[in-house]
Amino acid sequence: MDEEISGKRFLWVTVLNLIITIVEILGGLVSGSLALLSDAFHNLGDSLSILLGYFAQLIGKRPETERQTFGYRRAEILSAFLNALFLIIVSVFLLIEAVKRFSSPSTIDGPVMLVVAIVGLLANLVSALLLHKGSEGSLNIKATYLHVLSDSLSSVGVIVGALIVTIWHIDWVDPVLTIGVAVFICFEAWPIVKQTITILMQASPKLDYLAIQNDIVAIDDVISVHHIHAWMIDEHRIIFSAHINVLDLPISEVEPIYAEIELLLKEKYGIGHVTIQAEVARGLDEELFNTPGDTNTEN
Repeated sequence: MDEEISGKRFLWVTVLNLIITIVEILGGLVSGSLALLSDAFHNLGDSLSILLGYFAQLIGKRPETERQTFGYRRAEILSAFLNALFLIIVSVFLLIEAVKRFSSPSTIDGPVMLVVAIVGLLANLVSALLLHKGSEGSLNIKATYLHVLSDSLSSVGVIVGALIVTIWHIDWVDPVLTIGVAVFICFEAWPIVKQTITILMQASPKLDYLAIQNDIVAIDDVISVHHIHAWMIDEHRIIFSAHINVLDLPISEVEPIYAEIELLLKEKYGIGHVTIQAEVARGLDEELFNTPGDTNTEN
């Protein structure tokens, strides 16, 4: 029932965001306000984020297959990357247009800008109310809830600008607001781009590898650790593999060592998928991380 309610809330929030986007684009074109257009693209980005995130989440739940042995969890990472990249590209365009406005100022229809901005604020507040209850028990809903709140703050800024334009006819406030919104969008989007690229490039997560080495070697019958690899399937799931040198033991006595290492890595370091290869003498002289000159490969 909770998932159904959450799905309905996400649907209404998406619809409201799309309505805000359309209204602000039309209002921006009619009033000549670049700030309204920038806020519109901000809301459009959130709508795309919700839709892409929803469909990517459905794809990510598909089971592992012969061709996708780690499943489809990277679909959500690709979705986040494309959405954040889109926002940055749009923000750069808006920054360029805002700078042009300073050299070639245009007249802004303050009342139209004000009405549209108020409509946007009200819609964002309704969206925040729809998501507030669910944000207490779901990180996914909480993230969307915080995005909607940031949209509300952006709308408040546009309203203040519209009042200044309407009362004092200071049209240069509009490009200043545009620059502020565009910088704010980039500030939000860039960490997402950076994190998703890190995951897609299979960069190692931030782990204390020397501490991991010491903890594993401290286990009975483990002599050394080498050829460590660690990467992330998504922002939550870490994959880890390593070679360990152990005493010359039968497999039945090595398996409990595997289990102890897996439990250690899961509980202390949050690593969910572990692959260990046991060796006796092979690789004793190797470093913790494999270097290009090493000839050993994963088996």
